[in-house]
Amino acid sequence: MASTAIVLFTRDLRVRDNPTLWRAVHDHDRVVPMFVLDDDILNGDFNRPNRATFLAQSLADLDQSLRGLGAGLVIRRGRLDREVADVARSVRADAVHVSLDASGYSTGRVKRLQAALRGVEVVGHDETLFVVPPGRIRPSGGADHMSVFGAYYRRWEKQDRRRLFGTPKAIDLPRIARGRLPSPDDICRGDRSPNLAHGGETAGRRRLAAWLKKDAARYAELHDDLAADATSRLSPYLHFGCISPVELVSRKGVVAEFVRQVAWRDFHAQVLSARPGSTRRDYRHRGDRWHGANEDFEAWKAGRTGLPIVDAGMRQLAEEGWMHNRARLIVGHLLVKTLYVDWRLGAQHFVDLLVDGDTSNNTMNWQWVAGTGTDSRYNRTFSIDSQAKRFDPRGDYVRRYVPELRGIDGPAVHRPWTLPDEVRDGLDYPDPIVDVAEGNRRFLQARGVARGA
Repeated sequence: MASTAIVLFTRDLRVRDNPTLWRAVHDHDRVVPMFVLDDDILNGDFNRPNRATFLAQSLADLDQSLRGLGAGLVIRRGRLDREVADVARSVRADAVHVSLDASGYSTGRVKRLQAALRGVEVVGHDETLFVVPPGRIRPSGGADHMSVFGAYYRRWEKQDRRRLFGTPKAIDLPRIARGRLPSPDDICRGDRSPNLAHGGETAGRRRLAAWLKKDAARYAELHDDLAADATSRLSPYLHFGCISPVELVSRKGVVAEFVRQVAWRDFHAQVLSARPGSTRRDYRHRGDRWHGANEDFEAWKAGRTGLPIVDAGMRQLAEEGWMHNRARLIVGHLLVKTLYVDWRLGAQHFVDLLVDGDTSNNTMNWQWVAGTGTDSRYNRTFSIDSQAKRFDPRGDYVRRYVPELRGIDGPAVHRPWTLPDEVRDGLDYPDPIVDVAEGNRRFLQARGVARGA
């Protein structure tokens, strides 16, 4: 008797090297590729216009790829478990295949599916979204996760990687109404960043090929160079699963320093999987009395702090829905350590705009910067000016994103408040909202460092 399976796509929007899709096609005669516009997500704090645009484009690309295999993407909208159960009944499905993720919501989603799909097997695949899935590496002593990246990475490197899966040759789709692909506004209405990357597996593979050809070999040299813009920019495609992380780290030309960055992604996922409450609570409480939303926070969001390297990063975020990783560290440091504003406010602003707003990476990176996460040097501070001189020595990154300062030549662009009065008066640019050294000192005092604590 012919068997039928549903492949429930979530953050694995690709047909190449997708173990969840491959195994369903291999193990069953007929397969329904399905995506649900989940009301719980659409109505939550995570659904935002930038990601909605990327998602809509990725779904359209996935549908086109599936049509080329003889199928197409079945779209439903509503409560996820009910929509999947309805389709399972209509096609008499024997199983639902789904990729396992790290967040508390994704874990609960699988449990709700199991409860709703009585008599239908739910097959979870933990090898689709990560190189090394959460829980695969465990510390000695019975702890539920590893909290030190260096030790984790040494073991991560030694893990056997799964084999790469190709694209299925064909998919036999049972008779079913496919539904309508959503537009970005169908997913989330609102203003969008004007220069978003285009979503989808096709665009992601094109970007990967271009990066491998041009900049990948020099990643160790260039990845912190803000003006060079030589990083892969693949994080949105990894977030939505348009690119396989296992394939990515296996590609010829991908250097060890880049592979290490992908390992950070897995590290953060296994932390969040073990501590799902870390999206809102300090992973390690430091007794902070954070400032809430205030004028400094608003100036930070608007890219009007008067610190050019910070403002360039924040304006890149607003313009592209993406920010260079070094800039993320700099703007995060200013907010949480120099201004002592709650890291959760910064994390939410990133969620509002980042196309690659991955729950585990975004949360745990913000906690790392705030000193409430896994960083053993939780009281570290640095000079914003020194960061600017080191990672944007000619000021080209600042001039790219802060047009008010494009007339200032060379590194002087990083310190416009030191220019002659007649030059400063002609700039529509604010003075710094904070003395960074003084702000850092106040942070350390609040943490008790100045008292020798």
